[in-house]
Amino acid sequence: MVELLVGSGLAAAAGLNAWMPLFLLGLADRFVAAVELPAAWSWLSSDVALWITGVLLVVEFVADKVPAVDSVNDILQSVVRPASGGIAFGAGATSETVRVEDPAALLVDNAWVPIAVGVVIALLVHVLKASIRPIANLATAGVAAPVVSTVEDVSALALILSAIFLPVLAGVLLVALLVTGFLVLRRRRRGRTAGPADQPAVG
Repeated sequence: MVELLVGSGLAAAAGLNAWMPLFLLGLADRFVAAVELPAAWSWLSSDVALWITGVLLVVEFVADKVPAVDSVNDILQSVVRPASGGIAFGAGATSETVRVEDPAALLVDNAWVPIAVGVVIALLVHVLKASIRPIANLATAGVAAPVVSTVEDVSALALILSAIFLPVLAGVLLVALLVTGFLVLRRRRRGRTAGPADQPAVG
């Protein structure tokens, strides 16, 4: 159960920011004694991986705060974020029952299952994010983009840190994130439905 919470928290964070969980997992593996990635995923803490994920993290961090560019970025990230979620789930979960010891053998003994779970979780969060962002931009003429993006970054960071150090809290944050996202979308749909009906008749 704990392993599922760890993987789910990291995968959800990937749905908000593709590179943050991979970068922070790599840093944690290198510098935090209590964190040790499975051998097959230790490449995340290599110099090359840290530089690549770090640079891409900065690029996404900036692009996600520019109106219009953020929506284009969401489209481009539609494949990257779920893939990152799969990697984060597989690398972050530490139980023998859910971790992937050998990425080359994902189709053996259902070892692909944690990757698939991570992909689905990250994709779900990504879809919520990509659906809400245009609504916020349209309602505020783009002013909300950096604010909403910052909230998403803070949420992703909270999910990652709690997944690594307080998995139960990560589960609570994940549920809160999903519920909030669905409520925002539901409220928006109701607003669109009620809008035409509320307009006075002409003539």
